[in-house]
Amino acid sequence: MKQPHKHTALLFIALGIVAVLLLLIDMATGDTYIPVLKVWAVLTGGEYDETTRNILLSIRFIRVVVAGLIGVALSVSGLQMQTVFQNPLADPYLLGVSSGAGLGVALFILGAPLLGWTNFPLLQSLGIVGSGWIGTTVILLGVAVISRKVKNILGVLIMGVMIGYVAGAIIQILQYLSSAEQLKMFTLWSMGSLSHITAPQLGVMIPMLCIGLLFSVACIKSLNLLLLGENYARTMGMNIKRSRTFIFASTALLTGTVTAFCGPVGFIGLAVPHVTRLLFNNADHRILVPGTMLTGLISMLLCDIIAKSFLLPVNCITALLGVPVILWVIAKNLRRFK
Repeated sequence: MKQPHKHTALLFIALGIVAVLLLLIDMATGDTYIPVLKVWAVLTGGEYDETTRNILLSIRFIRVVVAGLIGVALSVSGLQMQTVFQNPLADPYLLGVSSGAGLGVALFILGAPLLGWTNFPLLQSLGIVGSGWIGTTVILLGVAVISRKVKNILGVLIMGVMIGYVAGAIIQILQYLSSAEQLKMFTLWSMGSLSHITAPQLGVMIPMLCIGLLFSVACIKSLNLLLLGENYARTMGMNIKRSRTFIFASTALLTGTVTAFCGPVGFIGLAVPHVTRLLFNNADHRILVPGTMLTGLISMLLCDIIAKSFLLPVNCITALLGVPVILWVIAKNLRRFK
């Protein structure tokens, strides 16, 4: 019995080392390459010129932290959704959270000229984040009410998808009515970005994600029971509605925060849980949740390094790396049904 535990511990250590190395490489990568040893020296308090220190700590460090937080948040959300819906292709945006945030941002961008905020970049930036959060909260409340009323989890899934489609349709109408400048602003937000987050915004983002992750950790026992089916979970004394509400709240908090601040970032929440299951060869969420956090962190740092190297939006890279994993999952499930 000790051998599997030893393997798991070694795997966690190996992933931790890889995460630290990628963090250093990510900070070294940019318009001006800074050697990894210099990055390490600055992070450990070594003496270096003020310009290098400012580039690393004031600009690149914030971006790397944001990338890591996105990877952790979306990966854990995806794991929860796949467990709750018993669907290997479920992802964090399944409940329409992304569409809700998009609708809030679209309404703000269209309404900003009417409010006279176009000449105030700071107000515009805060408004985009705030409107994304409001849109997410509205969708979350709708899904929470539905999940309390609907007993069948499939009904919740269908309603979440329908809410997403309705929000998407309204977004398209708003895009059609918007000017070229407004359309460009919304398109840039929807492509996902890590570079525009400031230190004060990060100060708001981190506590919200920490609360969402604490919810996720508190739901580990419920997730393990749900793996065996809702009927079995009920016989073990689990309150299905309450557990489901907590899981949905955690997912919406994590996904909504990421989407509001950075725009929708696809495929990480869908692909990373499968990679984690493959690495650890385990279905226990006591291992999968921290394992998914580490794997998500590594995946997002890798995507950010590639995105900066080729000057591409990070969403393009997550899609290119995520699609092969999704195709593998589909092929695996098709073989099972033969």
